[in-house]
Order: sequence, then C-alpha cells, then structure tokens
Amino acid sequence: MKNKKTAHKKYKFTYIKTTVFTLFFCTLFMKGYIPFERTGENYFHIQVNGREVGTVGQREQAEELLTLARRNVASESGELVFMEADLALEGEEVLWGKIDSREDIVAGMEEALRAGIRETMHRSYTMKVNEYIVNLASVDEVAQLLQAAVDKYDSEGKFRVDLVYDNNREFSVLTTSMVDTSLRTEEAEPEKAGVQSFLDSLGQETDSGEEKGFEDYARGILTMDFSEKVEIVESYLPASQLTPLPEAIEQVTKDQEVASEYEVVSGDTLSEIAIKVNIPMDDIVAMNDSLESINSTLQIGQKLVITVPEPELSVTRMEQNYYEESYDADIIYIDRDDWYTYQTKVDQQPSAGFRKVIADVSYVNDKEVAREILKEEILKEAVPKIVERGTKTPPSYIKPISGGRQTSGFGPRKAPTKGASTYHKGVDWATPTGTPVYASCGGTVAKAGWGSGYGYVVYINHEDGSQTRYGHLSKVLVKVGQTVKQGEKIALSGSTGVSTGPHLHFEILLNGRQVNPLNYL
Repeated sequence: MKNKKTAHKKYKFTYIKTTVFTLFFCTLFMKGYIPFERTGENYFHIQVNGREVGTVGQREQAEELLTLARRNVASESGELVFMEADLALEGEEVLWGKIDSREDIVAGMEEALRAGIRETMHRSYTMKVNEYIVNLASVDEVAQLLQAAVDKYDSEGKFRVDLVYDNNREFSVLTTSMVDTSLRTEEAEPEKAGVQSFLDSLGQETDSGEEKGFEDYARGILTMDFSEKVEIVESYLPASQLTPLPEAIEQVTKDQEVASEYEVVSGDTLSEIAIKVNIPMDDIVAMNDSLESINSTLQIGQKLVITVPEPELSVTRMEQNYYEESYDADIIYIDRDDWYTYQTKVDQQPSAGFRKVIADVSYVNDKEVAREILKEEILKEAVPKIVERGTKTPPSYIKPISGGRQTSGFGPRKAPTKGASTYHKGVDWATPTGTPVYASCGGTVAKAGWGSGYGYVVYINHEDGSQTRYGHLSKVLVKVGQTVKQGEKIALSGSTGVSTGPHLHFEILLNGRQVNPLNYL
C-alpha cells in the first residue's frame, strides 16, 4: 500500500514537470503564439466591412494588410474601382492566442472588399457638341459615331473622320479632322529641261486660257465638315452613364425639334413663309402668340418663332453638280411714283427658258443654303415678266374700336339670323351699345345715316380710292362731306339693322370690292 502511494506521488510530480516544461517550450518556440505580458491589448480581432477576417498581434499590421488587400482588388480591373473599406479592430489582453497568417488575413480582406465594391469607373470618352454631351466606352466608338453622322450625307463614301489633338487647348482635348480619301499623292515626274521644258510650259499656258467644258468639272462632293465644334475628352465614368453606340448614333443623327427665328421681310405672307420653312400655317400660328389666326397681318422685321428639325451634329458639304433645267428670268420692275404700292400692272407675261448648268451647291444637312453657277449653256432664252408697280405708300388702317370680342370673320358663314348674309363681307366685334367708334383711316364722309340691313351706318372715302364702312351703330356723330382724321370719333356702336346683338360691323373696300379687314389693320 505504501509503495502504491509513493508511485502515485512520483507519477504526479512527473506530470506536473512535463506540463510546465511543455508550456514553457510552447511559449518560447511555437510559432503563432504570443507570451503573456502585462502590456494592455495584445490580441486583435479584425473586421472589414463588418466581416471577421482574422486576428493579429499589432494594430499596425491590420492597416498594412488592408492596404495590400485594396491594392490587390483594384489591380484585378484596369478601371477605377470605388469600394467600401471600413476597418474595425477589437483588442484584448490574453495569455496566449492564435494569430492568423498574413495570407489568410489578406484573402479574407479581399473577399470583404469585393463584396463592398460600390461602382467601377470605366475609362471612357465624353463628346461635346454645343450643349449636347454623350459618353462612350472607347475612342473607337467616338470615331464610329462621328463617321455615322458623315455617312448619312456622304453617298460617295469619300470622307473619313480622324480624331486629332486640338492644339488650341491647354489640356488634352481631341477634335475632328475630315480626310478626303479620294485624294492620292501622285509620284512626281522626272524634271524635264531645256527645250522640252519650255514647250511643256507653253502648252500649259495655252491650255489654261481655254474655257472649260462641262466634262472638265470634277462633280460630286468636293468638301465636307461638321458645322459645330466637336470636343472629346478622356474621362472615368460608371457604366450606368455610358450610352450604347447604336443609341448614341440615333441621338446624334436623328432630326430634333430646334426653335429658331424667322424675320419677316417685305412681301412676305404667312403662306409664303410656311412654304419657305416647310411648316403648316396653323403650326406657325400655334407657335407664336403674336398671331391670332392665319389671316393675321405681318409687319416687316417681325420675329416669328419657327421650330425646325435639325440633328444634334450638323454636317456641311459642297457638291459640284451638273443638271439641265427650265429656268425663269428675273422679273423686271418699272416703278410708278404716282401709284400706290398695292397697284400693279403686268406689261409682259414670262416664258421659261431651258439651260445646262454646272454649279457648286452648299448644304447644311439636307438643306440647300447657297448655289453658285460656274458654267451654263442657254438652250432656250427665258422671257422675263415685266411689271409696273407703285411706290406711293397707301393710307393705313387701325382697329375702329377699343377692345371688343371678334364674333364673325370675313368670308362664308352660316347666317346668324334671318335676313343676314351667308357671306360675311367684313368683321364683327361684340361690344356694349354706346362704345365709341373711331375712323380707321382719315378721309371724307360719304354716307352717314340709315343703311338698310346695316342699320345706322357711316361710309368714309380715302385718298387712295378705298372706303371703310361702319354698321349697326346706335348714333352717328358725323355728316356727309365732313373731313375726319384717323382715330377721330365718328359714331357709337349699337345693334340697329339686321343684328343679333350689340356689335360693330366693319368693312374695307379696295377698288370697290370688300377685302378681309384683318389683312390691313
């Protein structure tokens, strides 16, 4: 029994010694464990973006390893990468603890960073034309876009768009250069000397003095360029801001509604303007508050808003064209100072001629903007139209009342009451009885009194032979033969004669025939 106790004590002592030795050995020599020292926090748990990625023995190690991990993730793409990189360390003081390897920690950090990538910024190219901006994925796409804009008008496939650096800009900005691919650099011929050189130069001088024939002209597209300045810069953008090439081509080449101005010139009418700008008259009226209807009077110099279709990037070109056409000679005008400007007389009717032509024609997109005839051959001479026209300014007309609401215009209508005309020869404005009526134009009173269906009426004759009439009056304030000035009060409005209510009926007669007053006020 005593021997057993002695053996047990010996065994226990040996176990304790072995344990102490083992702990001492591990503390000094085993990799991955740190000795216990009373120095505060010496064991740190690392979290990146809220994810546990390993443990280290020093704070600085975690920051160093995160920098390495970020560099590795960023190098996986040739683009700029924006990622979340929230590093959190939880420290504690331990006797011993297992530290993870650098490789394992970096791998864990990379995985957490990839999950936190917000957006990849792609190397891209931004093209600007006036206020229009489009972002494309590569410089090749920019070139394809610009070439598509040119190809829309280059039916011959002669011109290529090159991108070159803009020397006028301080920073690296690309712009466009148009290249005519049909031009070839011819090899220089060996120089000739002596008599042969003199004879050749003499021949060239003789040839240069001869008039060019139609077959000597180049014809086709001569020049092509963009109307607007094109600027391209390199940028880094997220994929969401890049425009696919087909969509960009459609945006740049498709006609967009662009507001512009048209200035009224002498002789313009709304119908003629509509033909010039290829927009219906009703649409022009809708665009302009200054126009009440298609019958509104236009003033020289008046600015009209005209919305025309244009692409974002316009292309200019000049073509040399041969054509045969009928043509009209310019009208010959003979001015008559004793006639009013609306008086004309045709002395000779025109007759079209026929000719062959070579001309340089300039276009902006599909719109012709200039034409220069280089050579023509008249096959049949055109006969000009000869017109006599007056230069004397005719009397002007003003609206004969202040305010009023137009209730009936000039022309065909449904009779508003029994006995009323179905073709209205003037214009009506509804206005309360007793509203002052003024002379639209100065002249001599030709009639002042009762006028059948007109009720009380005033007629005024004007110096150019025209006449104005004012009907359905409640009171006449002038007498026959009296001279009145423009704007002078001549009557009060009413509802006499064939009338449906208080209003003023107003007419203008030229050469004894009623015309639409709204065209002359």
